[in-house]
Order: sequence, then structure tokens, then C-alpha cells
Amino acid sequence: QVQLVESGGGLVQAGGSLRLSCAASGRTFSNYRMGWFRQAPGKEREFVCSISRSGVTTFYADSVKGRFSIFRDNAKNTGYLQMNNLKPEDTAVYYCAATEKVLTSVEMRSLGAFSHWGQGTQVTVSS
Repeated sequence: QVQLVESGGGLVQAGGSLRLSCAASGRTFSNYRMGWFRQAPGKEREFVCSISRSGVTTFYADSVKGRFSIFRDNAKNTGYLQMNNLKPEDTAVYYCAATEKVLTSVEMRSLGAFSHWGQGTQVTVSS
């Protein structure tokens, strides 16, 4: 099965940008749909965005639409989350996830649909 490792988190001021990476190993990355989720202190893990195997189709939570961008480089076995105009409410541990299953557009926004998870990377946005 695929192993996922996130990187790129850190501390940034409000209005700043960060790019997270999700490096995949163990299986053919292009076989997997990929998503980013986040969990803030005291809150449940929530959907951020997801991307199809080819990278053509993407889905975003309303809270990040227009500020975040998900993309992938299958040749490098890596997925990315570009985060711009960050806000303090974006502070959370960010997780990448992947699945080989065929998902509906609704399932592409669902935590339960993704079976492989990374360990997470902390993003802190100061005001």
C-alpha cells in the first residue's frame, strides 16, 4: 500500500503563503485519488480539498476556495497544497490522504472515503 509523508508546514503571518507537499511511496501514485484534510485544536478533522488521479478534477471546501490550490506531479509521486492569503482560522494540522477506490464527487469530500493517511504537518497562522 502507499505511504504518505507531508512536509512544508510552519508558522506564517496572516496574509502569507505556504506550500505543503505530500510524498508518496510504495505504490504507483497515479493510481490514487488524493485529498488534504485538516484538524484544528478541539475540532473534528475536516475536508480541505481533493484531486482526481490525473489532476484534472479538483474539489474545495468553501472556506478555502479561491485561496488554496491542490495539484499533483505524478512523475514525482508528490501532491501539493498551495495556500495563499492564509488566515488565523487556517491554523491546524494538515493531513494528506489517498485512496484507490472510485469515488463520487460527494465521496471526494469525505474523510471516510480515504484509506491511507500521512502523519500530518502543523500549520500555524499568526494574526
